[in-house]
Amino acid sequence: MKFDEDLVKAKLIALRNELERLSADASDNRKPIELDQQSVGRLSRMDSLQVQAMDMAQERARRRQIVKIDAALERLETGDYGYCVTCDERIGHKRLEIDPAVPLCVKCAR
Repeated sequence: MKFDEDLVKAKLIALRNELERLSADASDNRKPIELDQQSVGRLSRMDSLQVQAMDMAQERARRRQIVKIDAALERLETGDYGYCVTCDERIGHKRLEIDPAVPLCVKCAR
């Protein structure tokens, strides 16, 4: 089944923009936690450290997804989009609908 390249590109760019926006919105959570025992109690500091650690993990996941999206945009430009990067077989249409940046067919993803 053929897909609309313009629609796929728009969807990938929108996903990338959303991830960049989420990253920017959460940037304060990734700043170093200051040690100020006067204004922040030990538990509040632990909470801040936990929020920071969770957001840093989310940021790493966002960055991995952005790399995946950029690779999909490149495959779209070269005409390789929709084909598995491992075995070169067609990736299922439904699979691409769910995640338009997916680089592998179901068989190779296992």
